[in-house]
Amino acid sequence: MFPQNVFPDTAEIDGQGRLVIGGCSALDLAEEYGTPVYVLDEATLRNRCRSYRAEFEQRCSGAQVLYASKAYINPALARIFDEEGLGLDVVSGGELAVAAAAQFPLEKVYFHGNNKSPEELAYSVEQGIGRIVVDSFHELEALDRIAGEAGKVQDILIRVSPGIDPHTHAYTTTGIIDSKFGFSIQTGHAADAIRQALAAPNLNLKGLHFHLGSPIFELEPYAAATDLVLRFAAGFREEGLDLQEFSPGGGFAIAYTRDQEPPAIGEYAETIVSTLKATCDELGLAIPTLLIEPGRSIVGPAGVALYRIGAIKDIPGVRTYVSVDGGMGDNIRPALYQASYEVLSAGKANATGEELVTIAGKYCESGDVLASDIMLPNPESGDIIAIPASGAYCPSMASNYNLNPRPPMVLVNEGRSRIIRRRESYADMMLCDV
Repeated sequence: MFPQNVFPDTAEIDGQGRLVIGGCSALDLAEEYGTPVYVLDEATLRNRCRSYRAEFEQRCSGAQVLYASKAYINPALARIFDEEGLGLDVVSGGELAVAAAAQFPLEKVYFHGNNKSPEELAYSVEQGIGRIVVDSFHELEALDRIAGEAGKVQDILIRVSPGIDPHTHAYTTTGIIDSKFGFSIQTGHAADAIRQALAAPNLNLKGLHFHLGSPIFELEPYAAATDLVLRFAAGFREEGLDLQEFSPGGGFAIAYTRDQEPPAIGEYAETIVSTLKATCDELGLAIPTLLIEPGRSIVGPAGVALYRIGAIKDIPGVRTYVSVDGGMGDNIRPALYQASYEVLSAGKANATGEELVTIAGKYCESGDVLASDIMLPNPESGDIIAIPASGAYCPSMASNYNLNPRPPMVLVNEGRSRIIRRRESYADMMLCDV
């Protein structure tokens, strides 16, 4: 059965058993643009943006949705997010530069990161960025000095660590005490940071931010952390903290395999907003502007990676390796996080899986495996396979390992396709060499 839950909203199987995305045949896209190629469905992108806005805004007036750019950003996507009324969360000067190049309203951009460079901070202040989310005492001091030298007062949030485990992968858990991110509440560092920010002449503390990790399939960690951080913030009212903005971050989960059922966007919204309102009411706090930062859960479901099968190696009684023309260079997640994906034969989508195979990449690493022990219908060299839920982190974490060019990205909508990132050439990879 076609696993619709992991494919874009517009994905379907045509009368000949071929995968169609955004009205475009996956086989035709592979032929036109080559493989590997990342296909993004514009309708799914926009639908997810609108769902986040609707679910949070109807529960909390004035709530703002900030797209987490680290999931993947380029100028074309930045323009779509602007059209859909989203802000941006960036984590580097490069992501900020993309926003500026796309003429994204920079007052709607929030800059995160645990070790922003002086150059990045100066660039942000110079560009008129909306908020800088301060993550260390080193940054507090540097930003106060840089803003003062620029003759500006910079709006900031303080990132706190609430010490709550969201039960996700250890590499993507960020809200516990043992984390490089944020000021820990338990150690007293968060309290010290708030007092230092309030005293800084060139900084304007607008509120607090936390982020628990990603992807989070549970609702309770959001409720517990929201309540805890609000109670912590209330203790600083008499010291001058006016909590105007409050961000529980993002980390909202998506389905990568047909058996996964993450909470609906509305369930995340209900948990966060109901806790926010109840705790503020109990503490006598005015409800701050709520900021949320979905990234994966917007772009992830919109993306499908297409690969072409090359060599097939059958080891009797052991394993059959089906090798494709991409791998860990364009999707590091299986090697890094042991991530699992669905795999579909794009030209045989209605056929029943007959052979137990492992999808191997072309990179010179034994760990370059995209999917282990999955069923495929009669795999043959030249077949196109589709791996859905690939829009987040796969392209943004891509590398030129083995000096392989990174794949192109194609946006599809209503039967039309267009390149929004071209395939790299060998010459591209040598541009910086001297």
